[in-house]
Amino acid sequence: MRSQILIGSRGSALALAQANEVINELRDFAPRLNYRVIPIKTKGDKLSESSERTFEGKEVFTKEIEESLLKDEIQVAVHSMKDLPTELPDRLTIVAVPHRADHRDVLISRNKTSLDKLPGGASVGTSSPRRRTQLLAARSDLRVLEMHGNVDKRLRRLDGGDYDAIVLASAGVKRLGLEKRVTEFLSVKTMLPAIGQGAIAIEARKDDAETMELVSRLDDKSTRRAVEAERGFARKLGANCRTPIAAYAKVDGDKITIDGMVSSADGRMLLRGQIISTNSKAEKVGEELAESLLGKGAQLILEAA
Repeated sequence: MRSQILIGSRGSALALAQANEVINELRDFAPRLNYRVIPIKTKGDKLSESSERTFEGKEVFTKEIEESLLKDEIQVAVHSMKDLPTELPDRLTIVAVPHRADHRDVLISRNKTSLDKLPGGASVGTSSPRRRTQLLAARSDLRVLEMHGNVDKRLRRLDGGDYDAIVLASAGVKRLGLEKRVTEFLSVKTMLPAIGQGAIAIEARKDDAETMELVSRLDDKSTRRAVEAERGFARKLGANCRTPIAAYAKVDGDKITIDGMVSSADGRMLLRGQIISTNSKAEKVGEELAESLLGKGAQLILEAA
C-alpha cells in the first residue's frame, strides 16, 4: 500500500493552485496519504521566459511532466485540460476530469471599460490566436497585440500602460483570487473558449491500478463528456495550440450541445456551428461538428490561417 502520492505540475502559481485543488479533493477520499507537489519546468515554460515565442504543439507544456510520470518519478500529473494534446502516450490515460470551473474568458481593462465601449484603436493584449480572431470579429477597429507571460506579468503590463485591456481565462483568474480585477465576463456568443478551458486533466499510468482507483473518484462524468466532445472536434480538425479554433460543449442528461468555431487569423473569415446530439460517444459528437464545418469550407480557412 502506497503511503505517498507525488503529483507533477508546472511551477506557475496557477498550475500549483490547480494541483493543490486536486490534493484537497483527494484528501476527502484518502486523508492518511501524504501528498506532495513536484514542480516541473516544461519546454513551454522555458520558451515563455525567453525571446523565442513561436512553437508548435501543445506538448511543449506537458511533455516533461509526462516523461516524469512514465519514469515513475511521480504518480499523478495535473494539467490544464486546454494544454493537453488530444493524443496521449500509449501508457498514459486521463484518469479523472473533475467538475469544470468557469469556462468563459474575461476582459480586464485599465479604465473598467467593457469590450463594446473600448475606443477605436484601443490595444488589447493576448497570445491566443483564438482570442485574437474573435476579438477582431467583434471589433475590427481594435489593435490586438501579442502578450506573453504568467497572469501576474500580464496584469503588471496592463497596469503599466502597455495595453488598454487584456483577455484571460476566467477559471485562472478565479483560482488566483483575482476576480475583483475582472471588467467583463465575455459570453460564448462573443468569445468561444479554448478546448477544455476551465477543466483540469488528471493523468496517470495505465499500469498503476492503485493510483487509478484512487484518482478516478474525482471524475465528473458530465465534465468528461463535454471535454471529450470538444477534444474530438479539435482532433478531427488537426488543431494545435496555434490554430484559431474554439469549442464549448454542455451536457444535459443524455444530450450534448456543442458550439464550435474556425477562423482566419484576421477574424474576417469565421465559421461557427452547433450540434445537439444524444450519441453516447461524446467524441463522435465533436467530430460530427468538425465534419460539418469542414463541409462548409473550414479547411480553406485553416490553411489560410
